[in-house]
Amino acid sequence: MDDKAKGKAKEAWGALTGDEAKKEEGRAQQRKADAQEQAAQKERTSQAKKEARKAERERDRQKVKDEGLLGGVTDSLSGRDRRGPRS
Repeated sequence: MDDKAKGKAKEAWGALTGDEAKKEEGRAQQRKADAQEQAAQKERTSQAKKEARKAERERDRQKVKDEGLLGGVTDSLSGRDRRGPRS
């Protein structure tokens, strides 16, 4: 059973028995579980952004590698296109 469910159970038990301290303890446990989930979600989002930036850099690096440093400029002396075959 996760902390949020435990907190709800404590809050319900406190409401049934009239124990205000137990109700508040349950609410506090639920807030803690929410905060932990938000922190975990923020970390997952941060990790996904890092991975996306890494993939973008790799894509850009591959593009430069494919096109060469001059970005697909043709060889004016031979008339050949230096970019090579395109897909």
